[in-house]
Formats: sequence, structure tokens, C-alpha cells
Amino acid sequence: MFRKASGYPSDREPELLAGLDLGTSKVTVVVAEREPGSEEAQIIGVGQAPSNGIRKGLIVNLDQAVRSVRQAVSDAQNMVGQDITEVTVAFGGGEVTSIRTKGMVSLGRTPRPVMQLDIERVIEAAQADVAVPANQSILHTIPVEYSLDGNVGIDDPLGMTAIRLDIQLQSVIVPTSTIQNVMNCVDKAGLDVAGLVLKPLASALGVISPEEALAGAVVIDIGGGTTGVAVFSDGRPKHLGLISVGGDHITNDIGSVLKLPLNKSEELKREISVFTAPEDPSETVDFVYNGRNYSISKNDLHEIVRCRIEELCDMLVRPQIKAAGIPMLPAGIILTGGVSKTEGIDAFVLDIMDLPSRVSSPIDANRMPPGRNTQEYAAAAGIIRYIAERERDPFRYLDNPLIRGVSADDGGRPSIVPETRVRIRLDENNKVSGPGFNPLEGIKNAFKDLF
Repeated sequence: MFRKASGYPSDREPELLAGLDLGTSKVTVVVAEREPGSEEAQIIGVGQAPSNGIRKGLIVNLDQAVRSVRQAVSDAQNMVGQDITEVTVAFGGGEVTSIRTKGMVSLGRTPRPVMQLDIERVIEAAQADVAVPANQSILHTIPVEYSLDGNVGIDDPLGMTAIRLDIQLQSVIVPTSTIQNVMNCVDKAGLDVAGLVLKPLASALGVISPEEALAGAVVIDIGGGTTGVAVFSDGRPKHLGLISVGGDHITNDIGSVLKLPLNKSEELKREISVFTAPEDPSETVDFVYNGRNYSISKNDLHEIVRCRIEELCDMLVRPQIKAAGIPMLPAGIILTGGVSKTEGIDAFVLDIMDLPSRVSSPIDANRMPPGRNTQEYAAAAGIIRYIAERERDPFRYLDNPLIRGVSADDGGRPSIVPETRVRIRLDENNKVSGPGFNPLEGIKNAFKDLF
């Protein structure tokens, strides 16, 4: 349908990167360009469509979800004037389990440089005791911390010299059916899946700065149907969590308590300050809806919104933060997502959680189209950053390391390394040779075996 119109030579054309964010309220497609040889990508377009067939982050009607994806893709293609054929998909829904494990491998009797094969070995050692239920799969395997000869805080051990390599590893486990439904939806929409990313991680990457990630921070993405929690420290995600409570709960509360239609409840929700109560307790909001007169107390609206957000932060988000085991979070809490637009929410969360809080739009907001660069688009912007970080360091986020089967070679223990991660070969000079990691083929082949 579209043709590239470019003044670049064919071998110097910018690379097109595309991300798809499957949200409860909307489906978003973000498109970026990257110059050959560059690590930075420039966002050039953002398409969107109302989200149908998706509830609480889960696909509940495949045909409706497919139509929403196609509509968002068409919107993005009209904006950038180029075809989109492959996307990295951010999704969030259902049960998400984050498990922390440790592993250790010996590098020999005498110190030697750490090689890529050693990192693979220590990752497999850390995953040896992780029991994944038959109906679930590991979506992300994220190295949390390396240590060499007991020296902790190593960011990248590759090429460093030691005799022992240790690792702390985070495995993010989700239902296999959730992954398969997402891939079926994207496939039916006529797109190839380049990779999958859990939405809390994508949202965090979209708003957190390197300095905040290094110091320690929590990103809370309060969306339409779910809330994502990502705890960062030492530059890496230490814990990822997903809560099936979002802005729709606040809307439903207002509608149920005050006997209002949901679309009017949604409108009123956006007008309330959650931190400051109305100066006059008797102040009301008066309107006519479908020929009926309504008079709603602003104080009642304030209390309904305040109670739901307080419950979310204190009872649901706080345990997720504690699960990370990080004693200090100097950079505090970063709020994003549509609900973070609620007036006074940063001061309210500070009051509840006793941590510095701020509301953040995407880091690349100034590069995104006006009106499509606010908090709701944090996950979409984060997908592009996720792609760049994964390519820069293949071991930073191991994509979808699904069980590839049991063979005699691994002694009956399923391996977490994707089957396309070819074992490293050494040439006569003891240098690494062989092809690299292809996450897309790993996903396709793993699901071909499972289904």
C-alpha cells in the first residue's frame, strides 16, 4: 500500500522499528527510524485506535482485538507513509509471577576472562530449580546482578577476569495461553512478531532516566484496566508486577455509588483533585443527562476517588515494592499511565507511600506527535527503548526463553535457553564464533512445539 520515498542510497536507508501496545483503553502503534550504525532511534509516528476485545489487559474477543490492531496500524502507516510488517508487542494481563534465583559457575583454577558461553552457563544454573507449571511459560529472563569472585555489583562481566561467576536472575512467568492469544491476534492482523515485552517493563523504560534507574526507583503505570509496577536499582529491573486494578475501578465506583452512567462517571473522574478536598463541602456538580437532572457532591466524588487510589497504593502496590527487597529508593516513585493525570495524585502518593513522587510523560515526549506524547503513551515509547537496549546487550533482557524440550544431553532437565541460541564455538585462537541470538525464531519454534 505504501512505498518508501527516500533520498538515501538503498544500503543507507534508516531502519524502521515498530512497537505495538495492547492496552485496555486503546491500542497504540509507535514507529521509529534508526540510522545505519546508530544505537539511537527517532520516533516518527504514533498511531492509535480504541481498544475493543481487550479487558484487564487480556484478549477476550480475538476478532475485535484484531480489528483494533489493524486500525491502529493503519493510523500509524498513514502518519509515516511506510508499511509496517513487524512489531515488538507490549502486553499485560493475567497472572504474572516474578521469581528471583541464584546461580554460580567456576571459570577454572586460574583466573581467565569471562566469555559469552560462561554467561549462558550461569543463567542456566540459576534457572535449574525454577519449576514452571505446564500451563505457564517464562516470558523474560533478566539478569539482576552479577558478581565475580564475590565482588558484587558487576554490570557486565563479559571480558572481565575471575575464577568464579555468580548471578542473581529474575524470571518473569506468565500463562502460556496469554502469550499465544497475543501472538494469534498480531498474526491475524497481518504482522510478524519481532519480540514480546511485559507492559510494566515497557512503561518503566519509557519514563525512567538512567540516573533514576541507577539510584533506585519505582515506576507505577496506572492504566485503564491494570496497574504495572517496576522496581529498578543499580540500573536494572529488580522486580516486575502486574495488578488487575486500574482506572476502570474508579469509574465503576463512581457509577455504582452515585448511580451514574459510566461515561459520565469517567468524565467526572477527570475533574477531581485527589489530594485537595473541595473548600466548600456543600459544593456540587450539576448537570443534565438523558433528560434527567443530577446534583453530585464534589466532596463525595473526592472521597470515592481518594479511597480507591489509597487502596491501590497501600494494599496492592506496596507489597510489590517490598517483594523487590530494595532497602533504599532515593529516586522515589514515578507515576505514569492515564490515571496519573488525576490532579494532585503525586502529592497524594507521597503522603501514602512516604517516598518522593512525580508524574512523568515519556522521556521522548518532545519527539512524539503532539497529543500523543502524554502519560498514556509511556509503554509505546518504552518499546522502542527496549528494542535498542536488547540489541545493545543481548543478555540484558532474554526474550521469551521458553522450554524447548527435554533431551538426553541435559539430563532430563528442560533448558531455559531458546533453541535458536546457538552454543558458542571457539576458533583456533579461542575467540568466539558462530551466529547470534534470534528471539523471533525462538518464540515461533517454541510455540510450534507447544501447540
